[in-house]
Amino acid sequence: MAKENPEIDKITLVDENGDETLYEVLFTFHSEEFDRSYILLVPDGVEEDEQVDVQAYVFNPSEEGEATEEDLLPIEDDEEWNMVEEVLNTFLDDDSNFN
Repeated sequence: MAKENPEIDKITLVDENGDETLYEVLFTFHSEEFDRSYILLVPDGVEEDEQVDVQAYVFNPSEEGEATEEDLLPIEDDEEWNMVEEVLNTFLDDDSNFN
């Protein structure tokens, strides 16, 4: 279900103070249940064993698979969050994702 998207590897997000932060795309996936695509991000330059908060968004890429910050929407439904967390945990539990 989860897959890496080689066409998108980094994205810059701007917070409410106008500060820019560069993120690496951990992976993207599509949920048939919610009929939406999702993107999971980690801060750029983190070490493999470093603990970080993963950012997750509803992802509306163009046909070429590209997206900008405006294409990312917050996940607001608890059931949807639970599904995203389950996919993330499955990804993190698979050691082959980190080779």
